[in-house]
Amino acid sequence: MAKYRILSLDGGGLRGLITARLLARLNAHPAIAGWLGTVDLFAGTSTGGILALGLACGKTPEEICAVYQQRGGIIFDDSLWDNLRDLGKTVGADYSSKGLKAELKNVFGTLQLKDIARKVAIPTFDLDNEEVAARRTWKPKIFHNFQGPDSDGDQRVADIALYTSSAPTYFPSADGYIDGGVYANNPSIVALAQAISRRNQPAERAALDEVVLLSLGTGVSLTYIKGQTLDWGYAQWAQPLINVLMDGVAGISDYQAQQLLDDRYHRLQIVFDPRETIPLDAVDKLDRMDEIATGHPLQSTVDWLSAQWL
Repeated sequence: MAKYRILSLDGGGLRGLITARLLARLNAHPAIAGWLGTVDLFAGTSTGGILALGLACGKTPEEICAVYQQRGGIIFDDSLWDNLRDLGKTVGADYSSKGLKAELKNVFGTLQLKDIARKVAIPTFDLDNEEVAARRTWKPKIFHNFQGPDSDGDQRVADIALYTSSAPTYFPSADGYIDGGVYANNPSIVALAQAISRRNQPAERAALDEVVLLSLGTGVSLTYIKGQTLDWGYAQWAQPLINVLMDGVAGISDYQAQQLLDDRYHRLQIVFDPRETIPLDAVDKLDRMDEIATGHPLQSTVDWLSAQWL
C-alpha cells in the first residue's frame, strides 16, 4: 500500500535544538538510512516551523543544530536597555525580534514558499484579517505550498518562519501574526488535515489510511499546579497560562493523532528530570539540551520507523 509520510515538529524556542539533535541521530542511524529524505509533508510550529522549513529547503539536521548553538544567544538577547524600555518586562515583549529576523534572513534569504519542492504546513495566528467590519476577526492561519487558490507560494519563507515563532510575551507580533503555538504547538492534526484535505489537487491529496506520522516534541517538564479550588484572577494566571495552553494543545493533538492513526503514529518526546526545568529561552542551557538529546534512547523510534515508515 502507498504511504504518505508526515514529520511534525513541536514549538519550544531554543529547545528546538533537542529536536534537531534527535533528528540528526535518527538520520545517521544505519538501520533506517534515508528515511528523512522520504518525508512528503513537513509540519512545524514556532521553532518547529523554522526546523520544518529548513529541512524542506534541504538543510541537514546538523546544520540546524549549529544555528541553535552558535546563534541562540543572539536571537534571545535580553539587553538591559530592552528591560528598562519595557519597565522590567511588564509592558513589552521579553526580546526584540531584530536578532531573530536577521538569522532567518541569513538562513532563508529571499526564498519563496513556491520555491520549495517539499510540502510544508506552518501554523500561525492572524490577529486581524482586515476584512470588512462585519467579518473582521482574528483566526488561525496555516501557511502551505500545496497547489490551489489558497496556496501561500508567493510568501517569503523567512517571513513565515518569523510569524510562526513570534511567541506572545517573548517576541513582538510580526505583520499582525503571532506564534501558531497558541492553538497548535503540536501541529500533528494540522498536518494530517492538510494532507487529506479535499481542497488539495488529487495528485497532492493523501488518503487517511496511507498516512504515517512521526511527531517530535522539544522536551517537557513535569509541571503541575497544586490545589483543588483555585480562586485565581489575571495576576495569578498570567504567568502559568501560556505554558498550560501550549502543553494542553500539544496533549490533545497527540491523543487525536493516536486515535486516528493508531500504529501509524509515533510520538518522540523527552520528559525532563523532575528536578530540572528548561525554559524555551534558556540560552545558558544549550549545552545541557544537546547533552540530553544526545543521550536519549531512540530504539523504539528506530523500530517504529523500520516497521511503519520504510
